[in-house]
Amino acid sequence: MPTAAVFAALADPTRRTVFERLSLGPRPVTEIARGLPVSRPAVSQHLKVLRGAGLVTVEKHGRQQVYAVRREGLEEMRRWLDGFWDTALESYAEAVRAAVTEEENR
Repeated sequence: MPTAAVFAALADPTRRTVFERLSLGPRPVTEIARGLPVSRPAVSQHLKVLRGAGLVTVEKHGRQQVYAVRREGLEEMRRWLDGFWDTALESYAEAVRAAVTEEENR
């Protein structure tokens, strides 16, 4: 199951927006913050939470810190969600088999 930190990090709408911007490619904080209704320091705090949850990485490029999505950070969540999907499909298949068996026994 994904960690609570991943869910908490992505639960905030501003952090999701930051994360979505990073999904388009690596960006410095100033570029990520452009057009957001929060300050650049607030964006930095959101990035700190995303980084702590293992969802983003940061590299120093001269004086800038460039953030990028850490794809591996989402793998655990995807496996967890896929498990729900697999369970739902199996439950549906069982219901169909039971309905077919019931119909055949009539």
